[in-house]
Amino acid sequence: MLHQIIDVLKSSPAAAWEVTETITEGWEFYFIHHALDQNRVKNLEQYTVKVYHRSEDGQFLGSAAGEIPPTAEEAEIRRLVDQLLLAASLVKNPAYTLRGPEGPAARPAAAASIDLGEVSGAFLSALKQVPETADADLNSVEVFVSALRKHFVNSEGVDVVSEYPSSMVEAVVNARKGGHEIELYRMYTSGACGADQLRQDLAQVLSFGLARLDAVPTPALEKADVVFSTDAAREIYLWYADRMNAAYRYMKYSDWETGRPVAEAAEGADRVTLTAVPFLPNSSRNFAFDAEGAPIRETVMIRDNVAEAFLGARQYSAYLSLPASFQPSNLKVAGGAAEAAALRTGDFLEPVEFSDFQVNPLTGDIAGEIRLAFWHHGDEVTPVTGGSVTGNMKEFARTLCFSREVRQYDWLEIPAVTRLRGVTIAGAE
Repeated sequence: MLHQIIDVLKSSPAAAWEVTETITEGWEFYFIHHALDQNRVKNLEQYTVKVYHRSEDGQFLGSAAGEIPPTAEEAEIRRLVDQLLLAASLVKNPAYTLRGPEGPAARPAAAASIDLGEVSGAFLSALKQVPETADADLNSVEVFVSALRKHFVNSEGVDVVSEYPSSMVEAVVNARKGGHEIELYRMYTSGACGADQLRQDLAQVLSFGLARLDAVPTPALEKADVVFSTDAAREIYLWYADRMNAAYRYMKYSDWETGRPVAEAAEGADRVTLTAVPFLPNSSRNFAFDAEGAPIRETVMIRDNVAEAFLGARQYSAYLSLPASFQPSNLKVAGGAAEAAALRTGDFLEPVEFSDFQVNPLTGDIAGEIRLAFWHHGDEVTPVTGGSVTGNMKEFARTLCFSREVRQYDWLEIPAVTRLRGVTIAGAE
């Protein structure tokens, strides 16, 4: 099928083209408590095509992308390609060139075979070891385990293959006390199974469910330090990554410049070092290349709060003259100066469960509605609920502190504990 699509593209009037073939083999398991309700196997074949149209004067390059059904005959493939070319002709982007092969065009050797049975068994074993009680247990769990093979080819001679595992666990936790019951939902993604981390995470969610039943309204604290120790912290560091994206820089959404500080750190604050890496243990995004066939290299994007390398898609990287750019898959943020325990002293609010938490990549505004937090005041720790946290990362970046210890969330490794100073907290009292 891939060769048939390529033959059609070569004979078409497209100025350039790209094809991505994705083969997915997956196993799925659905549990009610620990009883298997159903399971199934999937085998998927997907073809994504992107075509380019160059204006007659060569100044503009338009593109359009779509899927080709794996059952399509040649006539249907030609019809779909013609439709994409028509759409591409209506787009007027400044011209740029596609990425060509870096070195010999030979395809890399395929990765070692991924044993879906072994990965699935590890997940099922880990779930059985979650410390449930009569008051808090797993209501339902869904496990999805996949092995993917991605093959990318373009008209400039790039021809690369990457194989990697990708997994997901969805869990619903129930906690009960005094005739009241609460339900919490979690979704975890990874490469294969990180059994220890999965057990720890689900045990923590069980404890959060019980704490939520004891929670009182969040007091009107006005301004207080906020400590992030769960997955909401990812949004803080992705704000840095977004603002180092080549598209953001070209469109002037980001005013950061290479060689200049992204924030002037106050005395005692930590400075961010953000690195794009091709590999993280058990990541679901350990790709050999990005979506446009560019090899993924270890690249420091921000070093000690100084912008060092903008990265992103070929179009905007070409406009900014960034020949070594690519779209990052995995990201790492180096740990800070202090241990986690040192950041958990004094009075602070520790939200562990939000209805939603966001950091606006353009303005830096943060906003989160609290479902469960712990108010640390003197020697007391009180579970609270309701209210919200707000502020702006452009201000918080000056006094940001984060732990020496790090924690991995699938394709993102960040400090385990992050402390923002002077956050506005609206109470629920």
